[in-house]
Amino acid sequence: MKLYLYDHCPYCVRARMIFGKKIVPVENIYLLNDDEDTPNKLIGKKMVPILVKDDGSAMGESLDIVHYIDQLAGGTLLNSTVRPEIEGWIKIADTYRNFLTLPRCISINLPEFATQSAIDYFVNKKTAIYGDFQQHLLNSQTYIERLNSDLITLSPLILSDRGINGTFSMEDILLFPLLRNLTMVKGVEWTAPVLDYINSISRITQIPLFNERTI
Repeated sequence: MKLYLYDHCPYCVRARMIFGKKIVPVENIYLLNDDEDTPNKLIGKKMVPILVKDDGSAMGESLDIVHYIDQLAGGTLLNSTVRPEIEGWIKIADTYRNFLTLPRCISINLPEFATQSAIDYFVNKKTAIYGDFQQHLLNSQTYIERLNSDLITLSPLILSDRGINGTFSMEDILLFPLLRNLTMVKGVEWTAPVLDYINSISRITQIPLFNERTI
């Protein structure tokens, strides 16, 4: 199987997590961000992740891929229950996390931004939605202070470093990708429970963090 993806994309990380956790072989193929032809040929639109199965058929939508691999691999299926507290935390983080991560991800040597045209394409698309990248970088401390406060709120919700609700589940599929992206941000005050959690899930899913190239 082949998984077409971007490294900075939280939805792609969702798909990568289930392959890593279930130890299912897959070839990761990183597309340039301005490559519209490949995803359009595979699923008719520019979207990742895309899974090309062994039979050659292609599947989009991150959670569809997660459920497909979860069932294909066998064993205990993921607990799909997501606590309202986790849903609420994610909704709050969604109001500002992109202001921290989008301006930084183009500068940490990710494969989808290997060319200037890919960077320009991304910047033009995202600034039209989220606003000026340089302004967000200038406002970083405000966003970081909000994140630091929210990490304190998140900490007591972590029941185990092997799975936020005690075992690896859909809560981890939804939460870890957001936290992983935030490890590219310098100056975040990670609480001990959250830091232990992201390091543990990184090992379990075989997905490295960005904490060695913070900006």
